Amino acid sequence: MNKEQLVEEVAKSGGFSKKNAEKAVTCVLDSILQALKDGREVQLVGFGKFEVRYRDARMGRSRATGEEVELPAGKVPVFTAGIAMKQALNAPKHRSTRG
Repeated sequence: MNKEQLVEEVAKSGGFSKKNAEKAVTCVLDSILQALKDGREVQLVGFGKFEVRYRDARMGRSRATGEEVELPAGKVPVFTAGIAMKQALNAPKHRSTRG
């Protein structure tokens, strides 16, 4: 699902206009990004947690050429799924009882 599809789902499920749904989705994503830039984590109970971690420089391999390249140190975003999300994704599918 891309952002446009997410906006359509939010509009449909929330009864919003597409324009208002797009504003809402954009504001939520911008707010999460700004919190991460400010060094804060964002925890949405039941959904998951967004945070920034520091990764040391390391050696990697170029996909195009296969040669080793040094990957610089830097900050990387990390998402950890919440317990409720994990349970929802692993719940058994409801089976029809029709024969």
